[in-house]
Amino acid sequence: MKLTLRVWRQKNTDAPGAMSTYEVDGISQDMSFLEMLDTLNEELILAGDDPVAFDHDCREGICGACSLVINGDAHGPERTTTCQLHMRAFDDGDTIDIEPWRASAFPVVKDLVVDRSAFDRIIQAGGYISAPTGTAPDAHATPVPKPDADFAFEHAECIGCGACVAACPNGSAMLFTSAKVNHLNVLPQGAPERETRVLDMVEQMDSEGFGGCTLTGECATACPKGIPLPSISAMNKEWLRATRKARR
Repeated sequence: MKLTLRVWRQKNTDAPGAMSTYEVDGISQDMSFLEMLDTLNEELILAGDDPVAFDHDCREGICGACSLVINGDAHGPERTTTCQLHMRAFDDGDTIDIEPWRASAFPVVKDLVVDRSAFDRIIQAGGYISAPTGTAPDAHATPVPKPDADFAFEHAECIGCGACVAACPNGSAMLFTSAKVNHLNVLPQGAPERETRVLDMVEQMDSEGFGGCTLTGECATACPKGIPLPSISAMNKEWLRATRKARR
């Protein structure tokens, strides 16, 4: 395939950015989207130009590092991570716009790379459990009802890619934060920090400058791991419970 790429180029956080246009040819439909960008960068390097900076690591849809807005959609036209998006999702002759996540809490580092350390600080605020030292307990030492285990596993699938923030018109991080809160709060291992976890993580989320949630649902639509929208309502219930308990 021959494609026209309009790519966001920005030297650093403080520099102004703009879209630059590139032509790439000989792109196989079996390439991943990141392999296509690798091809573009090889051509830029051979021409003596600065390659396009973009985030990636495992390239297996696990780590959440890949983070691109493609033709206005977080991760592109399919519900998957950018690294698992293949060029057969596009047609020969297409023009593809490639941009970084757009959110005030995710400042651009360079080109398509953004600083998502705000997510790390939300986790540090409460995304952990009290773990005793010593040998690992037996697998069935702490019984967990299956509905609770299923609920926890569903939310543990969040890979922290930030697509929910990029897709939200308000730049809200509620889906990410709710996934991390609900994952631990429903399990007996997470009970000791149940109240402080949700209060501290929501407070940190707000302090990072993420927008407010208006339940537009774009976050759940864009999530490559299918974190459900009711996750936010579940976290709101946890927050209200913790707030009322703290007032007693």
